[in-house]
Amino acid sequence: MKTPCPLKLQGILFTLLLLLVLFPIQAVAVQAASGTTVSAVPSSSTPILGETLTVNITISNVQNLYAIDVTLRWNASVLQVLNVNSRLGVESHPDGVLHEQLPNSPIEILEDTLSPETGEYHIAATSVNPSSSFSGSGNVAILTFNVTALGHSGLELESELADRPASGGNANFIEHTIDNGSVNVIPEFPSIIAVALLLILATTVVVFSKKRLKHTAQSA
Repeated sequence: MKTPCPLKLQGILFTLLLLLVLFPIQAVAVQAASGTTVSAVPSSSTPILGETLTVNITISNVQNLYAIDVTLRWNASVLQVLNVNSRLGVESHPDGVLHEQLPNSPIEILEDTLSPETGEYHIAATSVNPSSSFSGSGNVAILTFNVTALGHSGLELESELADRPASGGNANFIEHTIDNGSVNVIPEFPSIIAVALLLILATTVVVFSKKRLKHTAQSA
């Protein structure tokens, strides 16, 4: 007959088993967190109607970046684009991405189009030899919007990143994750609603208190 394990030993074995199960999950999470990410980062996720809003298209934790192809889409009925500020070429824009060798080898812009009506911005560009590849984090572009209507707007990205090809070779795509942003527009004067609710609540309390006092007086 097998002697059962004491409760304390069973607890230790269970804890070890749990750690063995969780360890691979934690390792994968750390690896994903340190990978390359392309993000749409709004200056506010809950802007007020009539407010000006900026959205940064940002590449984080990239290695050996040499070419990009990025598209951002938004709800044109909620956000009206006012301006696009390209940040390509860290020699000219320290917060940007990609290297340039001015004046002989500037960054080659393959496409840079803006469609305010449909809510889309597309930029494709590459560094040119002998420019070095880019590693680190930076902005592709900063878009400025006017918030024109109440509602929701997603900030949806599509992107391809490529490294610097070896001499005589072809470029490789850089694996990355996409972090889409979003904004929810709130009324311009939300405090008025809060004040109105407080007044209603205060009036209700006063009326209830008067009725209670009257009832108490009549009972006496």
